[in-house]
Amino acid sequence: MRAIQVDTFGGPEVMQLVEKEVPAVGAGEVLVRVQAIGVNPVETYIRAGTYPRLPTLPFTPGGNVAGIIEECGADCSQWREGDQVYSAATLSGAYAELALCSSDQIFRLPKIVSFSQGAAIGVPAATAWRALFIRGEGKPGENVFIHGGSGSVGQAAIQLAKASGLKVFASAGTESGCRLMEKLGATPVNHNENGYEKSLMQHTDGRGFDLIVEMLANKNLEKDLELLAAQGRVVIVGSRGRIEIDPRLTMAKESDIRGLAVFSATRQETVRTHAALYAAIENNNYIPTVSVEMALADAVKAHHLVMQDGNCGKIVLIP
Repeated sequence: MRAIQVDTFGGPEVMQLVEKEVPAVGAGEVLVRVQAIGVNPVETYIRAGTYPRLPTLPFTPGGNVAGIIEECGADCSQWREGDQVYSAATLSGAYAELALCSSDQIFRLPKIVSFSQGAAIGVPAATAWRALFIRGEGKPGENVFIHGGSGSVGQAAIQLAKASGLKVFASAGTESGCRLMEKLGATPVNHNENGYEKSLMQHTDGRGFDLIVEMLANKNLEKDLELLAAQGRVVIVGSRGRIEIDPRLTMAKESDIRGLAVFSATRQETVRTHAALYAAIENNNYIPTVSVEMALADAVKAHHLVMQDGNCGKIVLIP
C-alpha cells in the first residue's frame, strides 16, 4: 500500500511517499480502506518533534480517516466488513491507503455526510465538543466566545454551541471568515481590527464571557482574561509558543485557564462525545466543512497550508 512515512523529525519535507506492507489485523482490530484523511495542525507539531507525546520513528502521521472496513479481527462483533466509519485515532497512521484501528477508535459515519466530511469529525469536532461541554462546562444561556472561529474546530464549536443554547460570538481574521461565522449562527468580529475587544464587551453589556475557546493562546490569552466574566473559563485548544501574562487578571474574577488535549479524554468521555456528534449531524445541528481536497502525494503541501491563516474548513487528503 502507499503511505506517507516520517524517518526523522523535522520540516514538512521529511514526509515521504513510500510503499509499505499492509498491517496485519489482530484481535480487537479493524482494517479500514481509507477514502479521506483529515489533516490537523497537531500533526505538524508531531512531525516536527515538538509535541509532548511523540511516536517511535519511523511512523505514518495522522489519526483521522473516513472509509470502509475491509477486514475485522476477532472480538469485533460490533463491526462488519463494508461498514462506513471514521476514526478518532489509528494504530498504524492515517496518511495511507489502508489504516489499522482498534475497534474502539472508530465510529459509525452518518450517511448524510461524505467521506471527506467524515475526515473532519474525529479530531476537530471532538475537540470542539470537549472544549465546550467537558473542559469548558458550557451551559445554555451562557455567553461563549470562539476566538478563531473560521477553522474546522471553530466552525464545529459555533454550530454545537448554538444548537445547545449558548449565545455564540466568534472571531476571524478576514471578512470572508466573518461572513462564514455569521452564516453559522455566531455574532462575528474581526480580531485583526483595532478595538474588537471593546465591540465584544458591548455585545455583552460589559459583563464579558462565561466561556472562551482559544485557538492561539500564545497571542491572545491575556486579552481573553480581560474579556471574561466573573468565574469565567478559558479553554486553550491551540498555542504556538510562549506568552507572558499578568496573573492578577485571574484573581478578581476568579477566572479559570484550562488546557485541552483531545487525546487525554477518557474512554467514557470519548464515547459520550462521539454519540453527541452523531446526533448533532443527524439532526443537522453540525455540518463539517471541507475547504480543500488534495492527493496523498501532496501531504507536504498540506502541512504548509494547514499552518496558514484563512483556512475556512478541513484540509483533506485523498489516497
